[in-house]
Amino acid sequence: MPGDVWSELKLSDVLAEPIRNGYSPPESQAWTGVQMLGLGCLSAKGFNPVQLKNAPGSVSVMHPAILQDGDLLVSRANTRTLVGMVGVYRDVGTPCIYPDLMMRVRPSKRYLVEFLELVLRSPRTRRRVMAMAQGTSESMVKISGDVLRQLPVPDFSVDEQRRIVEIINSFTELERGIEASIAKFEALRSGLIEELAELECGLFDAVLKQGPQNGIYKPANSYGLQGTPIVRIDSFSRGKSDFTRGLLRVAVSGDEVARYGLEVGDIVINRVNTLDLVGKSTSVRRLTEPTIFESNMMRCKLRRSAAEPLFTETWLGSSVVKRYFLQRAKSAISQASINADDVRNCPFPKMGLLGQLAFLERLNAVDDQRLAEVAELAKLRQLKQGLVDDLLSGRVAVSAVAA
Repeated sequence: MPGDVWSELKLSDVLAEPIRNGYSPPESQAWTGVQMLGLGCLSAKGFNPVQLKNAPGSVSVMHPAILQDGDLLVSRANTRTLVGMVGVYRDVGTPCIYPDLMMRVRPSKRYLVEFLELVLRSPRTRRRVMAMAQGTSESMVKISGDVLRQLPVPDFSVDEQRRIVEIINSFTELERGIEASIAKFEALRSGLIEELAELECGLFDAVLKQGPQNGIYKPANSYGLQGTPIVRIDSFSRGKSDFTRGLLRVAVSGDEVARYGLEVGDIVINRVNTLDLVGKSTSVRRLTEPTIFESNMMRCKLRRSAAEPLFTETWLGSSVVKRYFLQRAKSAISQASINADDVRNCPFPKMGLLGQLAFLERLNAVDDQRLAEVAELAKLRQLKQGLVDDLLSGRVAVSAVAA
């Protein structure tokens, strides 16, 4: 009856052969005719052969771990959020084996492998797998073959399985269309940013009112949940930031707040970090209370008649500035640094304030369209996730959706 909750089997009831772990021999530098999958070939979106290595010559095409097109693969070890990732292996053109950190599942003819992939990827099953994974560290937990064999599988006919897969695949196609649209807007945004590279530049110092000034140093044991919020190197990425929440706090005096306090419109530049992150910058958009910045940062105050903070933030995140800071950075063991002179001598476009605002208007128009698509994708994925649970539980009849 439509809407009835379907009976369930266990995964062990629908197998054509036992679940098997893979094999992880040493990688060969030479081509041997057989390749090995890496764990990165499984993700939330299924199987994708993005991580292939050469197997040693001792692995023949007759090895038990050689995969067949349509084999179902499950990661048995990973972080808690990634353990149990599942995907259907598709022939990559050369014989492949799968690693020891994956398990291979081959269902009987009564069950479609695409349907089982859907079941094992469903929110209900994912919650169960993550709860049952075990390990001493959240960065590496494992599930056993026993856990996999005990997972519930809805008792649907092959025709019903096929219809459910078709329904969910139709949502997946819609997702791909929106993802392609998002990628188009991201490429358009990147193209706009690259236009800045063609501009004639002077020096950043020409638009500075004050700074660069290093922040305040406080020992690690000074940080906590009480005191004045402090911006640290992990408080922001490149570009837009939010300093109104999530910051650690530190006890400081009124004089220290006055000296190291941030104001809306300030530019904060990371002066010490790894080589790829040194020089990352952001503008201060909003503050809800006095907030200071730590010694790994530099604060710059702009002449607002010459430089718009959001344009400056965008420029400092451009490829031109990234290359400049990479060239000027002084490397040490595991970190690199830039100084105040590096910041002052950073190139800055000879563009008036009106030109900067016009550029931001174009950039914001693209960002608004991209964010609208991102929101649409989030809604579609939420609907799809709920529908998967409803269909697999029987709360929604397959015929009702198919119609």
